[in-house]
Amino acid sequence: MIRVAVDAMGGDYAPVEMVKGAVDAVAKTDQIEIALVGKEDVVRRELEKYSYPKDRIRVVHASEVIETEEPPVNAIRKKKDSSIVVGMNMVKKQEADAFVSAGSSGAILVGGQVIVGRIKGVERPPLAPLIPTEKGVSLLIDCGANVDARPSHLVQFARMGSIYMEHVIGIKKPRVAIVNIGAEEEKGNALVKETFPLLKACEDINFIGSIEAREIPHGGADVIVSEAFVGNVILKLYEGVGATLISMVKKGMLTSLRSKIGALLVKPALKETLKAFDASQYGGAPLLGLNGLVVKTHGNSKALEVCNSILQCETFTKQRINEKIKESLSVSLKTEPSDNGKPEK
Repeated sequence: MIRVAVDAMGGDYAPVEMVKGAVDAVAKTDQIEIALVGKEDVVRRELEKYSYPKDRIRVVHASEVIETEEPPVNAIRKKKDSSIVVGMNMVKKQEADAFVSAGSSGAILVGGQVIVGRIKGVERPPLAPLIPTEKGVSLLIDCGANVDARPSHLVQFARMGSIYMEHVIGIKKPRVAIVNIGAEEEKGNALVKETFPLLKACEDINFIGSIEAREIPHGGADVIVSEAFVGNVILKLYEGVGATLISMVKKGMLTSLRSKIGALLVKPALKETLKAFDASQYGGAPLLGLNGLVVKTHGNSKALEVCNSILQCETFTKQRINEKIKESLSVSLKTEPSDNGKPEK
């Protein structure tokens, strides 16, 4: 059994959608047990609405909630009985294999590093969501955890992203590219220029060079490497454009009788196509490189995204992603120089 702690109080629609997502998850697989972490009376009232296997969903009481606007470091330090801190401590104490939350991004990032802790050798853990493309999905790494990253950080992101895509998504020798303003090696800012040759020298990844933003939706690479500022801008623009296009297509199909008739004819095919570009289908963003699995879902997550975030914990754990990251880093630390030219210790 994979044990997943779920922050029942985090997100815009908590606890309603978090609880529903948990119930849906245990209905889809018999390999997961869930601990809903939050105010016990509130969570139990919501749970009473559903029929579910009582031995696979339990409630763990946490009396406090970390709000989005709270300073993350202070919140983690002071609110010891918050749903985020209690859930992460469950992972730290190995009472849970994973923690899923739609709560405060800052608190999750801080808590992940301070409470769960980094794998030895990991300099900075990145957030890595799957994004839909013409060819399937790509991993965008980092999308929000490390705004001021160094070249050595990006190299580790590339390695961890490759491991994730190969063993969780099943893509052999995933293509790795770094986000740039042109395809030429000499282009880019200082960070990209310093990182490019380091990625090129990595024998354990399939580095294909630079990728421009317009090639990302076409599936130009399987692992998209960037520091968090650029990655977050790409992710938010991606989500905004996708939602706008879907809205405009729906509006256009209702402008006349002819378009309405046409909409009825293409509705099944269009629905399936648009479904592929729905980010909720792919779950949340794992914070890679920690001693346990922490998954951040969107603050406005509904039950579908919560459910899929829980389900991805099963694959992550069964494929021993953390162990594979440890093995990869132990080899690289012995054999390769850091970005300052000196051997890693």
